[in-house]
Amino acid sequence: MKPVAAPPDRISGLSTAEKRALLARLVREEGDRTGRAFPMSFSQQRLWFLDRLTPGNPFYNVESAQPIDGPLHVEALEYAINQIVHRHAVLRTTFSEVGDRPVQVVASEVRIPLPVVDLSGTPAAARDAEVERRLTESARKPFDLGTGPLIRTELIRTAPARHVFVLSMHHIVADGWSMGLFAREMSELYAARVEGRSANLPELPIQYGDYSVWQRAHLSG
Repeated sequence: MKPVAAPPDRISGLSTAEKRALLARLVREEGDRTGRAFPMSFSQQRLWFLDRLTPGNPFYNVESAQPIDGPLHVEALEYAINQIVHRHAVLRTTFSEVGDRPVQVVASEVRIPLPVVDLSGTPAAARDAEVERRLTESARKPFDLGTGPLIRTELIRTAPARHVFVLSMHHIVADGWSMGLFAREMSELYAARVEGRSANLPELPIQYGDYSVWQRAHLSG
């Protein structure tokens, strides 16, 4: 889910041909990723180090609360969320050390639950206060980079046909751009599930782990 970041500034000094040759080496790693220890990207290693300095802090939570009006198929929404986690290996990734080397490890499958909090029968003032409390609590709840998962969701029902979808991810696997991508893919996957068709989403040519391998190999030193 985390986008492939722009390479360090040193690449700007290369000629167009040199840039193309360098970027051409960014390819999908062969074989099964499950359980493999990929190197962290430079940005991931920085966030991992900061997390080790202050364990359990919520400073790098990326949070989104999206109102949803109209009838909602909760099962289809949960399905869409987990299809995204299946598509993007970084959302199934945890972070640790092998020897003295910081690495990211991809799990084969991670199931993300979608708990539903029903406040539809609560008086308006108390309901709104509870929604705000839950949003604040979610934003302050830390992630464990070593055990994961580094994504969580919640659905708050404020009326029979009105909900707030809460999405939280750690910045080591996502950023603001990722949230927009997540919303677009979720919308397509949800619609496809409800309509009983295949989702119109292209296969991902590379995963974030591929980028990390490329970055370490070609932009170190």
